[in-house]
Amino acid sequence: MEKSRMNLPKGPDTLCFDKDEFMKEDFDVDHFVSDCRKRVQLEELRGDLELYYRLLKTAMVELINKDYADFVNLSTNLVGMDKALNQLSVPLGQLREEVLSLRSSVSEGIRAVDERMCKQEDIRKKKMCVLRLIQVIRSVEKIEKILNSQSSKETSVLEASSPLLTGQILERIATEFNQLQFHAVQSKGMPLLDKVRPRIAGITAMLQQSLEGLLLEGLQTSNVDIIRHCLRTYATIDKTRDAEALVGQVLVKPYVDEVIVEQIVESDPNGLQIMYDKLLEFVPHHCRLLREVTGGAISSEKGNSVPGYDFLVNSVWPEIVRGLEEKLPSLFNPGNPDAFHEKYTVSMDFVRAFEQQCGTQASVRRLRAHPAYHSFSNKWNLPVYFQIRFREIAGSLEAALTAGLEDAPAGSSFCLLASHRTWSSLQRCWSDEMFLPVLAHRLWRLTLQILARYSVFVSELLLRPISNESAKDIKKPLVTGGKDPSVTQGNSEDQASGPVETRPVASISSTQLMYVVADLDKLQEQLPELLETIKPKLEMIGFKNFSSISALEDSQTSLSACAPALSDRIIQDLSESCFGYLKSALEVPRLYRRTNKEVPTTASSYVDSALKPFRQLQSGHKDKLRQAVIRQWLEGALSESTHKYYETVSDVLNSVKKMEESLKRLKQARKTTPANPIGPGGGMSDDDKIRLQLALDVEYLGEQIQKMGLATKDIKSFPALAELVAATKDQATAEQP
Repeated sequence: MEKSRMNLPKGPDTLCFDKDEFMKEDFDVDHFVSDCRKRVQLEELRGDLELYYRLLKTAMVELINKDYADFVNLSTNLVGMDKALNQLSVPLGQLREEVLSLRSSVSEGIRAVDERMCKQEDIRKKKMCVLRLIQVIRSVEKIEKILNSQSSKETSVLEASSPLLTGQILERIATEFNQLQFHAVQSKGMPLLDKVRPRIAGITAMLQQSLEGLLLEGLQTSNVDIIRHCLRTYATIDKTRDAEALVGQVLVKPYVDEVIVEQIVESDPNGLQIMYDKLLEFVPHHCRLLREVTGGAISSEKGNSVPGYDFLVNSVWPEIVRGLEEKLPSLFNPGNPDAFHEKYTVSMDFVRAFEQQCGTQASVRRLRAHPAYHSFSNKWNLPVYFQIRFREIAGSLEAALTAGLEDAPAGSSFCLLASHRTWSSLQRCWSDEMFLPVLAHRLWRLTLQILARYSVFVSELLLRPISNESAKDIKKPLVTGGKDPSVTQGNSEDQASGPVETRPVASISSTQLMYVVADLDKLQEQLPELLETIKPKLEMIGFKNFSSISALEDSQTSLSACAPALSDRIIQDLSESCFGYLKSALEVPRLYRRTNKEVPTTASSYVDSALKPFRQLQSGHKDKLRQAVIRQWLEGALSESTHKYYETVSDVLNSVKKMEESLKRLKQARKTTPANPIGPGGGMSDDDKIRLQLALDVEYLGEQIQKMGLATKDIKSFPALAELVAATKDQATAEQP
């Protein structure tokens, strides 16, 4: 309060802190300094504190001067204060002793009250125990009285077998028995209860016996009232599970044992389906009354139903599962995958049909949570089934990929067996004969593995050398004899180990490469169709976010990445095949020099031979390959081959020109006519015939290129080649006499 009445002097506005901070109750020096350091340096803070300190001293001096008289008399007013305090200490001490004495008396009183309260609580508990025991005795005697009143014999009802009690009597006994059970549980451990326990056990046995007999009577006579009274009594004594177990043993088990017979199921191709249909007929034919009474049927009256029962889940289903597991063990055998798939599919259809008979979602949830349901589901060894299918698909695919580049079977849309088998494997994964919804994730992974394996297969083909000798793989040994001739020294054991194993060296033809490209295009074209097949299968397991599936697109991209390298290999092989004939232009001078051959009028035969691979490509593969791909290969191969052909023709023409100049120099030196520089009778010279022949060859080459549907201007080096030979042709015709 004193601090709140004090007014600190106001400092200059340049201070880095607020003077009111010093007056706060929670003022902390460390926090004050830390907060100021965020704004200014310590030197500046120190200067402001010193400045404000001087202001405080000045204000204090002014305050003393203002009330100087009171300040001087302060010590005078305190004289005699010690004596007054000593006078007060004696009565205060007496008062303290009186308070302590009173406190001790009160504590003793409270302790006495607590002890009496504890004794009273103990008496109350014992009284409750006595009352419970009294109630137990009364309930036992009351039940025995009811039972004795229904018995015509003089002996105790509990010691002899009595006739079945009526439903109303059972309900009265059940109500009293329920109270008896409650009080007996509360009185557990009491000696008197142990003496009464045999009588309670007798009552329990009689009650259960009567309930079981009454329930069976009601089921046999289809008496709804008896069944309702009986089930209500079971519910009253909290024995609903006993009633459900009784129905399962007496009503369901004989029917299941009669229907589930392994010999009958295996003797008929549709035996399993017939068996399941008969099991489904049990519910409407034999459980109708139970479902009406318990409110499990649509037509049952909900207001008059007995709740707490679910006979389909707790009585029918466990017995069906027991019968299938014990009497039909071959049902779950995955050794034959086709039969396993059919059995599993039919069984799951049966489970779904049984769930529809449950009537309510709550009953279906109870069914799916039942231990028998999990036992039935776990019996199906789906991982083993998938492993068998995986080995079938992977083994067949791997055999096709490693057996060589064989042709696809007739009727296939693919060219090669490997591609055909890849596509058939993808289709088989999602076929109705193999697909199971619970294995969708594994089949999806297998689909991606198949595409990845095919992508690796295509990539490996790029490493093979190209050979046009055969369309099949060529195998030849690396070493011809027993020992490696390059090994002259070394371990004698290694040298005596026998012949070195041969290793196949596989080659591939350009035709097979074309087939691979055609199959790649076909496979990528059909992948969207595969995805449309997969979507309904994934929707069966609740998957709908198909936009998040990018793995199939990644696989398609991986396959597309192989196409450019394959095209380059094909273009290279076509170019080399073409130029293998075009380089015959080097032989043209030999054909005309000093041979007196006629003036050429047609193109050389090597031109047609050079274009033969291209004609075969257009005619033999137009149904398998896209025209854009064929055109790309033709333009690429012709561009490379004509570039080399241009260099070859240029070399020939330069050689011819050098020969002419050499002969002219020789003529001038000897002053004689060169040996047959011109033809007989002053015709065309041999060099001009060579030029003319090359010009005819190039012109014919250009015509054939255009007939193939290509523009010569798009062929690399061909325009320059045509211009070159045109100039030489003009020169050859101009020099004729």
